[in-house]
Amino acid sequence: MNKILIFGHRSPDTDAITSAITFSYLQNELGKDTEAVALGKPTDETQFALNYFDTKTPRVITTAAQETQEVMLVDHNESQQSVPDINKVKVLAVVDHHRIANFQTDNPLFYRAEPVGCTNTIIFKLYKENNVEIPKHIAGLMLSAIISDTLLLKSPTCTEEDVKAAEELAEIAGVEMETYGKELLKAGTDTSNKNASMILNDDAKNFPMGDLTVRIGQVNVVEVNDILDRKQELLDEMAKESDENAIDLFILLVTDVLNSDSIAIIYGEEQAHVSKAFNKEIKASTIELDGVVSRKKQVVPPLSAQFN
Repeated sequence: MNKILIFGHRSPDTDAITSAITFSYLQNELGKDTEAVALGKPTDETQFALNYFDTKTPRVITTAAQETQEVMLVDHNESQQSVPDINKVKVLAVVDHHRIANFQTDNPLFYRAEPVGCTNTIIFKLYKENNVEIPKHIAGLMLSAIISDTLLLKSPTCTEEDVKAAEELAEIAGVEMETYGKELLKAGTDTSNKNASMILNDDAKNFPMGDLTVRIGQVNVVEVNDILDRKQELLDEMAKESDENAIDLFILLVTDVLNSDSIAIIYGEEQAHVSKAFNKEIKASTIELDGVVSRKKQVVPPLSAQFN
């Protein structure tokens, strides 16, 4: 029988890739035969975590049905964020911390969704509930995901459960959380060697809003001008990709990880809706979003409300 494949969303971030690894380890300990795979290459931040905790990078797949009949999803549930042939395989389980949309199955399944800052926080709880010991490298990967998704516990998405999990995982992993966390976040902020497409798509997701498709990318930086100086290059790439992929509105959230603010670069004919959603003026295709660091909690909800 083929292995059960476990994977996160397309354009995977640290939580998507490490959730696949940590959930696969748990499932294997519980007697399943699973493999963690990815729907894209890891970012520099993710690779830093994998290297730091001496963990093999999962292989990248573009289809699932050619090699398995069963899959488990982590850090996503929406079909447009999953493997292209998701409708051809049986989904056995989902562990996620996002909204539930465009998702249904023909069979019952294990579904665990909680409003916490990181999928690995939920997986951490599953280890405890099943009395499975957490190895050092697994703890390190879980911690890395929580740090990444909550910007070192500073994001409004961060909950007390995330904080408690991170503290316990840091102890198991044998790292000082603040020191390691800053190293991890900085590892993902160097964009000098990335082209426009990489900056836009390394961490990007499509969201159906009304009758439109809105693509929202996010890049974490320590110097916002490193991205703003390339704004025209990015807008040109947004235009190209929007035409090729039927994207109605393309937004890049440029997040200052040290000051917890963002500036968004926007392309598309629906910019007026963005301005209304945030009650802010768009100037030269950019909008300042003070205190905004979370795509999931601070960007998608007001946009969805505006478009719907």
